Amino acid sequence: MREIKEVKPEVKPFQDLAKWATKAPEGEKLISTAYGDKVTKDLKFVDNKPGVHKPDPILVADHVTRKFGGMTAVDVEHFEIERHGITALIGPNGAGKTTFFNLMTGFDTPNTGEWRFDGRDMAHMQPEKVARMGMVRTFQLTKVMSRLTVLDNMLLGAPVQPGEGMFRSLIPGLWKKQEQENVEKAEALLERFLLIKKKDDFAGSLSGGQRKLLEMARALMRDPKLVMLDEPMAGVNPALKQSLLDHIMSLREEGTTVLFVEHDINMVRHIADWVTVMAEGKIVAEGQPKSVMNDPAVIDAYLGAHANIDLGDDSVLDLKESEEH
Repeated sequence: MREIKEVKPEVKPFQDLAKWATKAPEGEKLISTAYGDKVTKDLKFVDNKPGVHKPDPILVADHVTRKFGGMTAVDVEHFEIERHGITALIGPNGAGKTTFFNLMTGFDTPNTGEWRFDGRDMAHMQPEKVARMGMVRTFQLTKVMSRLTVLDNMLLGAPVQPGEGMFRSLIPGLWKKQEQENVEKAEALLERFLLIKKKDDFAGSLSGGQRKLLEMARALMRDPKLVMLDEPMAGVNPALKQSLLDHIMSLREEGTTVLFVEHDINMVRHIADWVTVMAEGKIVAEGQPKSVMNDPAVIDAYLGAHANIDLGDDSVLDLKESEEH
């Protein structure tokens, strides 16, 4: 009797997903939009108001404040990030966005407050422990090791490195296999972020945009649950921006939650599932991108006197920039 074998669908390698996140190759379908569809459904009936509760939050912060002398940089009463969603944190310069990132990831200490990540208390935890828990961030000013190669920078982000111990390092058999797996994973990520040809170059030779890509790729070496990107588009060549957008969207379809700070309103409107707006350290608005762009508090924070004009109108932003100069 002839044996019938089960035919399994072809599984595309994760590094191909970035190319498919927003537009599938001709004649083919998107690999998956399951997480995106779930987040859209979950957030559909959530009220558009500051500090609103989400159906499935991965990060929850309460009463978080940070003061520098007499100035309050962060004063967040309640904040939640929906699991598997792409949340944009926007606001004018000096709103407290980066300081808030620093507090959540252990790079700064708040005056008051507590927060939980995936149900576990994260307050007063050291940055390296925060990363081990699965919450990884990038920086507004990139942090790369200039005198190490691009590949070596990537390997610094690998979570399992048994060869780092002094005694284990003397016995290659204990760490050689894991080291090779780390290298293969790093090279796959560099391929995904269009940096594979630079893998043997010193990181200091990269352009500002390439360093942004390297830092994001290195963050993914830990397979994080939540990635926090601080202005990922700043300094990136316009030719690479669409690629970076696709990378961010592909993270969601791999099951990763994304929180990013960005000033490019068009980018926010294009990829964000939810938008949170900060001004003067407080959360002044939250909601789906379209509703937030028409919120008077948001328009006033960005445009001041142009409070009766739609923030989504690109010409308004151009007008404001010309007035400032």
